[in-house]
This record gives sequence, structure tokens and C-alpha cells, in this order.
Amino acid sequence: MPKWCKTIIAVLLLPLCIGAVEAFWLVLRSSGNATTIWVGTLSGAACWLVIYLLLPKPMWVYVFGHELTHALWTWLFGGKVKKLKVTSGGGHVVVTKNNFLISLAPYFFPLYVALVVLVFVLGHLIWNWAPYVVWFHLLVGAAYAFHVTLTWHILKTEQSDITQHGYLFSSVVIFLGNMGVLLLGVPLLAARVGVLTSLGWWLECTGEVLHRLGKLL
Repeated sequence: MPKWCKTIIAVLLLPLCIGAVEAFWLVLRSSGNATTIWVGTLSGAACWLVIYLLLPKPMWVYVFGHELTHALWTWLFGGKVKKLKVTSGGGHVVVTKNNFLISLAPYFFPLYVALVVLVFVLGHLIWNWAPYVVWFHLLVGAAYAFHVTLTWHILKTEQSDITQHGYLFSSVVIFLGNMGVLLLGVPLLAARVGVLTSLGWWLECTGEVLHRLGKLL
């Protein structure tokens, strides 16, 4: 698909972006009383932020997760991974299938958060880790902050994943991907709003945005 087509699609998706922000605000307002969860999660994020600002950035760990995410999404779409190389200065992966989701997945899919959740769920099923749930929230906050800060860090330099699809289209996909993760993840974490309710708010808010645009036009 030519880049100009992707640019048009990106513009058409902008109301969905605005609707996602409005829906996320509604989710946060409804989940604000989950203080135990938020204290642990925000504390974890704050701990990582201190590490990010004061210590050398663990770029090899980030790049490994970045390239592994490419690989995982390639497998998800039925492709094969032929080569994966990781260094602290960068990496690359050779795959048999590619699309915009495979290319952009590392920028919106927080792999290390998913691994934290997977390990805790398995540990809880086997060893009953309920007494350690505060550590789970702490690690989730730290892992998500790791994803956000280091993704922002590498986006300051030119990325071939971004340029091949165009900046506007890539930005919209990355934004929607991150908002989708939050609109699914926060309801599951805070347990104050259902996932279907969260997604329903997204659709409703997007509809309201389109309605307001219709009035302006």
C-alpha cells in the first residue's frame, strides 16, 4: 500500500485517537479508588524513572525485547524468523512475513509487562502468590515505565520501522496500540471497570467526536 493511502487512513483514524483519550479518562476516573493497586503500580514506575534518569540505560535489554516482539508478532501472523541479532547499539530480525503491525508492534506492545503478568499468573496458579500481589503491581508499573521511556528514547532517532510506513500513519498506529493496551490493561488491573465497558466507552466517545466534527463541517 502506498504511503499516501496510509496517510489518508491515518487522518481518518484521528477521531478514534481522540475517542481513546476521552475513554481512558473515564476509565481512570472510575478506577481512581483502587488505591492499593495504584500505589504499587505508580511506585514501580517511579523507581524505574529514577533508574532511567540516574543510571546507564539498559539498551541491550530493551533491544532484545524490541526484536523479540517483532519475532513474536511474526509467528502470530504465521511467518517464520530466520535470524535475530541483538546488540546494545541496535538489532535486527529477518522474517518471512511483514506488515505494519509486525513492524510497529515493539512500540505499542509492552513485552516485559506481558512477561510479568504471565509469570505471576502461572506462579499464582501453582504456588498461590496472592500474598505477593503488591510486588506484582510494583513490577508491572516498572515494566510499563521501562517500555514507555525507552521507546520514547529510541524514537528520538530515525527508525526504519517508522519511515517505511510514514510518520503520520506510524504515529497513529503506535498511539492507538498503546491506548488499546491501557484500555484493556487498566480495567483488568484495577478491577473497577469491565473490559467491555472500557471498549464500549471508546466507541461511544469516538461517536461523539464524529458527531462534533459533523456539526463543524
